[in-house]
Amino acid sequence: MTGRKMAVICRVLGISRACAYRTSAGRPARYATAEDRVVTAQIRTIIRTRAAYGARRVRALVNRELATGYNLKRIRRVMDLNGWKLPRVARRRTGRAHRGRIQRDVSTERWCSDGLEIACWNGELVQVAFALDCHDREAIAHVAVPRDLVGADIQQLMRAAVAARFGDRTDHPMQWLSDNGSIDTALDTMCTAERLGLVPITTPAASPQSNGMSEAFVNTLRRDYLAGADRSSAASILAQIPASIADYNAVAPHSALGYQSPQQYRSSRSTVGFTC
Repeated sequence: MTGRKMAVICRVLGISRACAYRTSAGRPARYATAEDRVVTAQIRTIIRTRAAYGARRVRALVNRELATGYNLKRIRRVMDLNGWKLPRVARRRTGRAHRGRIQRDVSTERWCSDGLEIACWNGELVQVAFALDCHDREAIAHVAVPRDLVGADIQQLMRAAVAARFGDRTDHPMQWLSDNGSIDTALDTMCTAERLGLVPITTPAASPQSNGMSEAFVNTLRRDYLAGADRSSAASILAQIPASIADYNAVAPHSALGYQSPQQYRSSRSTVGFTC
């Protein structure tokens, strides 16, 4: 236009040539490629049954089940293009400092226990108690009843957890972390724990963070399984809970386990010679 070289003009103005050649429209927020059609179909096969999964867990399952090697950026971009990204959830913080450490370095060192209540559409209630390993996060045992939980249910849960990992009794003192509920601290429950080789420990009052692993498991059940479940009656919920927990143990990827499921993690640790 001016008859001068672009390099000279840019040098006088003190700008780069890339800036001079750049169009005013700018780059699009997300670009699309020809391969996106295949990636979209693969992602759809996962989120069709796991709508609560974000990009990280979707990537883990796509790569695991379809033998692909996609990175997180590609999965996140394709999900964004299709409007599949989940809204960011703002977490409430109490401001209370939590200096305890729930996670253990090896399996079968500490188990944590808690419960949740499930409201059915017909007005019935189901209560579930469970036990998790504080290292591999596996849901070792659970008890589900269409009524309020009582001490006998917690004792049954303890026996089922010990039987799943040890048999009749633990071969070493095993910590059992729970809240301060009356069913957890009842004398019969304490005696049952002692007979099984368990060492009951309880969280401080008004401190759910001290049992945060159990609280996270409750949120996972509600978000990934109960949100889309048939909750028409207590019988329907009771029929679905075993399959949901089995899926959590065998399939669902967990960020703290390198996006492996708890059972995959235990299997990989035992294969390389770690104690599980």
